Order: sequence, then C-alpha cells, then structure tokens
Amino acid sequence: MQMITFINEFIKHPRYIGALMPSSAMLAKNMIAAINFEHSKTIVELGPGTGAFTEKIAKQKKKETLLILIEINGTFVKNLKQQYAQDPSVQVIHGSAENLKKYLEVLNVDRVDYVLSGLPFASMPLDVSERVLRNVRDSLLHSGKFITFQYSLVKKKFIQRFFPRIIEKRVLLNFPPAFVLSCEQWQETR
Repeated sequence: MQMITFINEFIKHPRYIGALMPSSAMLAKNMIAAINFEHSKTIVELGPGTGAFTEKIAKQKKKETLLILIEINGTFVKNLKQQYAQDPSVQVIHGSAENLKKYLEVLNVDRVDYVLSGLPFASMPLDVSERVLRNVRDSLLHSGKFITFQYSLVKKKFIQRFFPRIIEKRVLLNFPPAFVLSCEQWQETR
C-alpha cells in the first residue's frame, strides 16, 4: 500500500518527491549509521515520505529522544500522523523544510543533534535549497550532523558551501543507487 501511495504522490508532485520508488532498507541503514542514538536528544527528518528512515530511527532512538518529522505532502503527513499517533516523542509537522527554525521555536527546541533529509536538492529551486540548508546549519549543535542522500553528486559542492566537511558513501542496493552524504559544519584541522 505504501508503494502505491508513494508512486501516486510522485506522479502528482515529481519536483518534491525525488524518486519513483521509496528508499530501500539498505539506504535507510546507511542513512542512520552515523547517528549516536545513545546521546541524541533531538533528531529531525526532512521529507520523511512514507517513513523508510523514520521507522528505523523510531525503533533505535531512546524513548525520551524527540523525533521531529517535517513533510510538505499532505497524504504522507496524514499517514505519518496515524502511524505515530500513540508516540508523544514523535512530532509530525505539515510544512516546508525551509521553515525548520520556526518549527523548532514553536516546539521550544534550541538546537538539534541530527537532521536527516531525503529532499531532492537537484530538482528543487535554488533559493528554496539555500533556505533549507541555511536553516539546517543554523539549527544544528556545533557537533551536529546533517545526513542526506542524493542520486548524483551534482549538488555536493553546493551543499559544501553550508557544510565544509562531507563524508560520502555510495549505496548500490537502492533504486536508483544513491550517495549518502554525512555533513558537518566544521573542518578538521591538522
């Protein structure tokens, strides 16, 4: 059922849903690999869609860790709200990732440990992408990480303007294959 919903939403909104198929379990595993669940207080997921990453995060996070899901698609929001209705540590917000800081203010959250994103920066308007990345950068703790996946590295240099240190990993077991980018604000000095 999730697959059909995903494909229908892709057909209606291809610019904001970057793939024809939901993310694979292998991509989800690689997306959450850099998260230290033991010490995380707040995790944000931008564009969770049908919840391929969300499900894995919700299972591994501590009970008191706040998980904030920001989704622009109303159908996906409705499904996520139903799925996590009984879990007060999961907040589902129907809105745009470019307003991340505003949503955090409403939730009384100053900074977050991790922001995960499945947003298709290659197909999003440049000004929207810039606002999203600026909001993410300004919302992270100094030691925080922004973890995103992209289907090509065409936007890597663009993302590096906001996060100078990027570790990339290729995930072949996904359709299409993807790159996971683990991004940090600080540059290691030697």
